[in-house]
Amino acid sequence: MDTTGRHATAPDGARIGFDVEGDGEPLVLLAGQANSRHWWDPVRDDFSAAYTTIAIDTLGTGTSDTGEHAEWGTRRFARDVVAVLDELGIARAHVYGTSMGGRVAQWVAADAPDRVGALVLGCTTGGGAGAVPADPDVLRPLAGDPDGARRTLMDLMAGPHFQWSHPASLSSVLGDDTMTPRARREHRRASERHDAWDVLPDVTAPTLVLHGTADAFAPPGNGRLLADRIPGATLHLFEGARHAYFLERRADASAVVQDFLAAHPLCGDPRR
Repeated sequence: MDTTGRHATAPDGARIGFDVEGDGEPLVLLAGQANSRHWWDPVRDDFSAAYTTIAIDTLGTGTSDTGEHAEWGTRRFARDVVAVLDELGIARAHVYGTSMGGRVAQWVAADAPDRVGALVLGCTTGGGAGAVPADPDVLRPLAGDPDGARRTLMDLMAGPHFQWSHPASLSSVLGDDTMTPRARREHRRASERHDAWDVLPDVTAPTLVLHGTADAFAPPGNGRLLADRIPGATLHLFEGARHAYFLERRADASAVVQDFLAAHPLCGDPRR
């Protein structure tokens, strides 16, 4: 187990931060828009007991480069994931991405199918023709004053009871305050411009799609469309959960993912 931060080098030379925890088959964890790998802190122990978890700082977050002169986009972020696997000498890994991380995970599975074992896509969208947009009135306050934007984001992530009872967990998914303004803008644009719709039918990895039924940030119709678009995909909905279903329904969500991964073990030694 290696709990120290490390770096991989992306094809364009950018340094991509990540860390490794746990033992077992490798499992890549991909965070949401404008968040570092600490997005996974509240639930990571659920997986590190049985898997070698690899949590990545997307370009512009955490210990990764700020990306001031870089290309941006979910497909580029997917290449960074492959660079991390190369750095670790891992030939194949399971991939679990939520929100923008789920968009990135789609490209990893499409562009590097031989590197992906099982694929888990949470609270995300295929983009393009397969996107169900959020109500603009729901998102408009996010562009307002910082306090109001934070309150809106909290409400989008979880219901009032969870906000009151788990403030520390919720704070982990409210954004990386070390990001530069440009990095924040580019993350938003990367999410908005994501479009993997045409390649989703070619995804060969066993796929689990997860979504909260009360998700106003990425409406649950996105999950249904993804599951219909990816051959053989399984859809699991969490009744009443908002965008951060993996926090609000932690016990159930983690168990569903664990059972899915266990049903689709990697074949052979995942290390080269």
